[in-house]
Amino acid sequence: MDLLVLAAGMGSRYGGLKQMDPLGPNGEFILDYSVRFAKEAGFDRVVFVIRKDIEKDFKEIVGSHWEGKFDVAYAIQDLSDLPEGFTLPEGRTKPWGTAHAVYAARNVVADTFVVVNADDFYGAEGFKLAYQYLKETESEPNTYCMVAYELSKTLSKYSGVSRGICEIDENSFLTKVTERLALRREDDGVIRDEGDAFADDTPVSMNLFGFKRSYMDALIARFPAFLKRSEGNPKAEYQMPTELSALLAAGDAKVKLLRTTSEWFGITSREDRDEVVEKLKNI
Repeated sequence: MDLLVLAAGMGSRYGGLKQMDPLGPNGEFILDYSVRFAKEAGFDRVVFVIRKDIEKDFKEIVGSHWEGKFDVAYAIQDLSDLPEGFTLPEGRTKPWGTAHAVYAARNVVADTFVVVNADDFYGAEGFKLAYQYLKETESEPNTYCMVAYELSKTLSKYSGVSRGICEIDENSFLTKVTERLALRREDDGVIRDEGDAFADDTPVSMNLFGFKRSYMDALIARFPAFLKRSEGNPKAEYQMPTELSALLAAGDAKVKLLRTTSEWFGITSREDRDEVVEKLKNI
């Protein structure tokens, strides 16, 4: 089983490469914690999805933390990595999105893998839950999982946040994810977005997913249709949750929602940095 770390981000809002900013008390990068927790949970390898222009620095600065301690591999996310018959649209500079980042690892990643963002701290429990569930469902190729966090533990002090609000059936399988764009705790203590109130323990997606090879195959198969739909839109993104929702709607996949009470925190803007540094001192 692989841990697939999406580390090709540009860091435009942060003002630098978050994935190579040492935030931990001993110079750890935030992704180091995910790799450590995955290794402890039983994963076999980490695969870093990176850009070609940061490959040398990333391998020397980040990858070197794990060389000799854990099996490490790399996949390159490139704007020109497109299906046969497609070429990079003129003027396209924006990355293709998280589904394309996963697609970039199609020839590297194992048949069972867990996806995380490089700039998010997920805690140890989520990796244990995902590992155990994927092992238990090895004979079910279209059954995946998502580790959900409590909404109250994913808020920011500085601004409203965008979160995927999860709905489930009676067996805790995901039925719908609704993106809410400005969730914040208001003065009366209630979490709201555009007037709608949400309980503190509402499960939300923070992009910790467990997949089988069938999901990768679906991304490969669906990518050409996305590119055709997106002609003329230089900002269109091929997103992992969107494609997963389409598979759910078509009945081609099942996603078990696994709840954790662990705290999540991440880096979006430079204002987040000091708080993350303080939290990592206690890990």
